Amino acid sequence: MSDMGIDQVLAQMRTISVQAQTPPVSGVDKSAEGGADFSEMLKTSINQVNEVQADAGKLVKSFEQGDPNVDISEVMIALQKASVSFQAMTQVRNKLVGAYKDIMNMPL
Repeated sequence: MSDMGIDQVLAQMRTISVQAQTPPVSGVDKSAEGGADFSEMLKTSINQVNEVQADAGKLVKSFEQGDPNVDISEVMIALQKASVSFQAMTQVRNKLVGAYKDIMNMPL
């Protein structure tokens, strides 16, 4: 290893040491750090699934009313997207409920 490589490693170690010695700040605003609020992410995801289902419903209604601009393949694809997104959301919910139960059953 060259002298330049050793100097870089030592500088990184010093930087990490300083960061490790700095106490964490409590009550930090997560939006300032770039972190995301879990509840907001979940709410956004649920709203997106709702929008996909609403769009599929609109396409179905337009097709049933005989709109010439709506093709059956578009309707079927939209319905499948809505179905897959709903199933994925259901699986996420099931995992969250399972994790919650596991946490609640942990001994103190």
